[in-house]
Amino acid sequence: MTNLDSNPLATGTHTIELNGITQRYHVHGTGPVCVAHSGGPGVFWEYLRMPQAEEHLTMVYVEPIGTGGSGRLASHPNGYTRDRYAEALDGLLDHFGTGPVYLLGHSHGGFVVQRYALKHPERLAGIILYDSAPLTGPEHGAELMRNVETFLARNAGNPDLPEVLGTLKSISAISTDEGMTAALAGIIPLYVADYWNRQDEFVPLRAQVSGTYISGVDEHGVPDLIDDRGVLGSISLPTLVIVGRYDPICGLRWAEELHKLIPGSELAILEHSGHFGHLEEPENFARALERFTRSRSTAATSPA
Repeated sequence: MTNLDSNPLATGTHTIELNGITQRYHVHGTGPVCVAHSGGPGVFWEYLRMPQAEEHLTMVYVEPIGTGGSGRLASHPNGYTRDRYAEALDGLLDHFGTGPVYLLGHSHGGFVVQRYALKHPERLAGIILYDSAPLTGPEHGAELMRNVETFLARNAGNPDLPEVLGTLKSISAISTDEGMTAALAGIIPLYVADYWNRQDEFVPLRAQVSGTYISGVDEHGVPDLIDDRGVLGSISLPTLVIVGRYDPICGLRWAEELHKLIPGSELAILEHSGHFGHLEEPENFARALERFTRSRSTAATSPA
């Protein structure tokens, strides 16, 4: 690991080398350190920016390897397993040199956080599983399709529905960064609870979104499938599970299951949100994080 950062938690953008791969991250805010791992995989980090949370937390937004300004594996677009992401997180925490930090994972990032919490609980003050799930695979896909049917019923007659459904059906055939970017922009109406009544708020996000195609298989071509239901009971860290009631991909069913499986966890439901509660209900989202972290503020370490 190359470490030339004299103040690794200073506000701004940082670029370091971890095991020969460029790792970029961004620091904003003040307070206990909370490292945020974005979803996807392959989604640009900026969508996860949380200005309200930055008022009481030092938010460290990671650009996961293979995405944005971070480096790519030699096996790209393969090889980006959550163990690989967890290894990169471990190198980042070494670089920060702080005491225990909070770790937040959104969507796919939640799978990474679960893995890291199981492997390195001593490095964490607590975890936030935001719009995540305990598993991937056919069962997860079936729940998504049930939620899509509910979404269609809620928005029956909307002329934009065929375009959204076309985007959803195209995702399995994506093999380029351009295709990933187009799909991310096209799927946003499905992921926002009340998109068509709030279009003006989300048009900029659709215009700015970008993505990197990442295959979902390891370097040997084996799918990186996940089922943590048998091991989540061993997590003893303070845990906040936060979910938007109308999230179709990592919705209430999975949040309630995570809450049930992780002893002592807290569950916060954003009643008017889909997959982007930090954008749809920013004040309620930030308030949930503040309550969770403030009650354990002595366990997390702020930057000097």
